[in-house]
Amino acid sequence: MLPCRTMQLAKCPSAMVIIDVSQRNQLQSASGMESPQPNPADNRATVSGRRLSAIAFVDIVGYGLLMGADEGGTVRRWMSTVDGILQPAAQRRGGTIIKSTGDGVLVEFPSVFDAVEWSQEVQGALRASDDVPPERRPLLLRISIHVGDVIPVPNDIFGDGVNIAARLQEYAAPGGIVISETAYGLLRGALCSHARDLGFLNLKHIEQPVRAYALDPAEERVLPVRPQQGALPSIAVLPLQNLNGDPADDYFADGVVEDIIVSLGGLSDLLVISRGSTLIYRGRTLDPREVGRTLGVRYVLYGSVRRSNDQIRVSIHLSNAQTGASMWSERLEVAPGELFEVQDRIVDRVVARIAPSVRSAELAGAMRKRPESFSAYDCTLRALDIMRRMNRETFGEARELLERAMADDPNFAMAPAWAARWHSLQVGQGWSDDAARDIARASDLAFKAIGLDRNNSLALATYGHLKSFLLHDCDAALVYLDRAITVAPNNALAWVLRSATSSYLGEGRQAVRMAERALRLSPFDHDIFFFYTFLSLAHFANANYADAVKWGRIALDENPSYTATLRILAAAHAANGQLEGAREIGRRLLDREPGFRLATYVATRQPFRTRELADLFVARLREAGLPE
Repeated sequence: MLPCRTMQLAKCPSAMVIIDVSQRNQLQSASGMESPQPNPADNRATVSGRRLSAIAFVDIVGYGLLMGADEGGTVRRWMSTVDGILQPAAQRRGGTIIKSTGDGVLVEFPSVFDAVEWSQEVQGALRASDDVPPERRPLLLRISIHVGDVIPVPNDIFGDGVNIAARLQEYAAPGGIVISETAYGLLRGALCSHARDLGFLNLKHIEQPVRAYALDPAEERVLPVRPQQGALPSIAVLPLQNLNGDPADDYFADGVVEDIIVSLGGLSDLLVISRGSTLIYRGRTLDPREVGRTLGVRYVLYGSVRRSNDQIRVSIHLSNAQTGASMWSERLEVAPGELFEVQDRIVDRVVARIAPSVRSAELAGAMRKRPESFSAYDCTLRALDIMRRMNRETFGEARELLERAMADDPNFAMAPAWAARWHSLQVGQGWSDDAARDIARASDLAFKAIGLDRNNSLALATYGHLKSFLLHDCDAALVYLDRAITVAPNNALAWVLRSATSSYLGEGRQAVRMAERALRLSPFDHDIFFFYTFLSLAHFANANYADAVKWGRIALDENPSYTATLRILAAAHAANGQLEGAREIGRRLLDREPGFRLATYVATRQPFRTRELADLFVARLREAGLPE
């Protein structure tokens, strides 16, 4: 038991009236309350029913997952932990467990020293139990401590101090403790000599930033996580390190991380760990492999912010959490006055690089597996690799892989969404021997994908494109395409397909803007030829025929097998007065699609909905030498 000290909110009767005046004033200033006066009724300092207390908030790590896996067992382990460890240790230090929140408890102490010693005893007892069988092992906890005024009511306490303690626990490492600066100011010494400064934290529903310090466990504790085998690739976005320690830069760093998480969260083929699970890494330098083991993720994004007199440097790194290998990194430099203006640009550039990098790594891993060990996601990746090659001889293999993916995991929305795209491309390439059947199958698959995941941007965009391109229902198409963009504003495919529908409607200027946005969102996309093709189409719809030729040529260089590129480029050359170039592209189209006839094309695949544009496009194809 600690003796009474002039800096301590101690348990002895005289403690509250002999607190050092300067410490007391600092404490009251930090909590935003007037200095309390002693109340003989409970021997605690109170004003208008308020009292000054040390508040500890305890939270179970991974509670939702544990309850989902074993509800009864989790409740029994929690009650055993409370009755066997938390309650006895609190009683020995004059603490009171005020209430249980289901996945945690709120504990009040008359002394911050007691609160910290209690927390350390609890975490030490839990670590000592790691050798017992899992079903008998206490749970992994986070503990936060703050000192402030509370308002007591029967069986509960209220006040900003309670709210701050509750919000701080998100920043504690599993098995660790986090302490507010108010509490830390009373503790300087042995109890917190190894504390790690977390800087100023922006806590939810707390108006002013709160500085905090972490007492990390001696060894990294592993969080309970969902099994990742067979699942989508997962990524953790860690807090950016503020290398200068200026609190003004914390707002920017936190804003960038939050925007990256939200943007990545809208991608259909990536699982993003919530920000609440990564806050524990604020201010820490760790091996990505340790983060991967702790959070159960395959990829880790981390970085730093450094300020000098004339610039702010943001460094971002993406690493494989299994090997620790760096996959991609970028350094961005901005002037201090432009910091927040360029935040969106920084986020866009980071997100644009992550998705292709992750997909490349996942595809490389799938290629190394034996076919019999493929997961639904592996099958989908292999199918996409085949589809982007646009080789008629192997195109059917992609459909077989997608059908296997749908059979292996009937709830995996990506597989039917991409299968719908397969049937759409089969018709668009002129390879279908029954276009009506393929169109119906594409529509059914896309609708099925939406049924599996109503907020799946890929499924929504695919269904919208089918509506406009093959079913010629642009009004319905816009509903699904706009919804795809709403749920995932950084989905480049949704933007480029929305651009296509604008082109079909004769809205050329808008179509160009949307296609250009798609390119900014994914400038390194594996299917970049597809983006260039639809930018060429947009320029044709906007009567910018020279630009239509330019982007059509670039698309053709990227993938000479995509027949849509050849059709648009042939028409663009003719419209630009380059008849020889138009006829050369026309011949290449007939080599790829010998059965192409204008009459059949107009009846099935001609996409423009305005009579003027449709007549112009067909006339230019005719000038390119394509047969009736």
